[in-house]
Amino acid sequence: MKRLTRQRKAVLEVVRGAKGHHPDAAWVYQEVRKLVPSISLGTVYRTLEALVEEGYLLPLTRSGEATRYEANLDGHLHMICTRCGEYYDLRVHLPDLLAQARVQYPHLDISGVQVEYEGVCERCRSDLQS
Repeated sequence: MKRLTRQRKAVLEVVRGAKGHHPDAAWVYQEVRKLVPSISLGTVYRTLEALVEEGYLLPLTRSGEATRYEANLDGHLHMICTRCGEYYDLRVHLPDLLAQARVQYPHLDISGVQVEYEGVCERCRSDLQS
């Protein structure tokens, strides 16, 4: 990490502390302000970008939605609820898709793989049944 400023440390701690939650910058900003009241939204955005560039966070992006951030770097999948938009961590074993793609397409410089499931979460399913 470049410099462990108070703001940078607070942003990283807030995202890491959001266990099972994949916060967007607005949520991170609200939580970090409890620790560092003088922080600006712009500083939070720049800090999140820096933490992504340095490999401390992963961005979760979907077209038309705010970027969310993931501090859990242990290689897992997500299910996104198509009703509320919440991300859920999944521990599902898949064959090594990255290795298979690199073998099948050696002329391409493939650097990663992203798989997402879509469905309806338990809370939204309950709301539908009521």
